[in-house]
Amino acid sequence: MLGDGEAPTRSAILQMREEHQVVLEAYDFLDEKRLLLASEMLRQLGHYEDLLRQYETMQGSAEQILVATIRRHGLQGTQVYPGRYLKAAELIARAETFMGVKLLTTELQMPGDLEPTPVAQPSPEAEECRRQFLELARLGAVLAGVSGNLHRLLGEYRKTERRARALENVVIPEMVYKLRDMSSRLEELDQEDVVRVHMKVFER
Repeated sequence: MLGDGEAPTRSAILQMREEHQVVLEAYDFLDEKRLLLASEMLRQLGHYEDLLRQYETMQGSAEQILVATIRRHGLQGTQVYPGRYLKAAELIARAETFMGVKLLTTELQMPGDLEPTPVAQPSPEAEECRRQFLELARLGAVLAGVSGNLHRLLGEYRKTERRARALENVVIPEMVYKLRDMSSRLEELDQEDVVRVHMKVFER
């Protein structure tokens, strides 16, 4: 790089052009990366919205069956009705990487041999209530994984966007200006050399 007042050289201009090409390639990479990240975000968002609709529908159904269970057993009876405890459950997360972002597929895994405590006075309402809230927990685990993916993708997209805009709006225009200035100054120097040579010829 040239200091203030320093005469430009062809080698300096060549070096600047090489640096400019590297920066352009970096910008192209960042531009493509943010497009891919945006596409993946839209895909994950569509999946999230589908899961959320399922969750809200299931939640409404679970609330209705909970009301029916309370009517059948009373509030206290419903509270002591044996449930499917989640302390033995395990949250399984399978990870993959997309453009440097960790994407998780999560699920709530229940032991296959875990059976609820026997009930003295079982009822279809309470059994269905227990089943639906367990399914809610399972679906919530999947939903949580997709939600986390969206947050991480958005964070990476914003970081990539800032870098791309810095190159596009600051670094690249500055390099183009410097290249033009150096080329113009070098051309002026070449013209001065030509004039100087002609003057020496005329002096002879």
